[in-house]
Amino acid sequence: MSGITRDMTIGEILSSNPDVAPVLLDAGMHCLGCPSSQAETLEEAAMVHGIDIDALMSAIEAL
Repeated sequence: MSGITRDMTIGEILSSNPDVAPVLLDAGMHCLGCPSSQAETLEEAAMVHGIDIDALMSAIEAL
């Protein structure tokens, strides 16, 4: 999926394409609506949750 980068916030990603939500939930990011998701980048969230960012980007791009 083009247009989504690791430096976008979770909020930006979900606003631009809500179809990414199941991928994030499957990866273990269960607090998509929490306040930190509005300011936390995808890469920061992956690091906090112990998720490999490259694998997550691959899953998002596979949509």
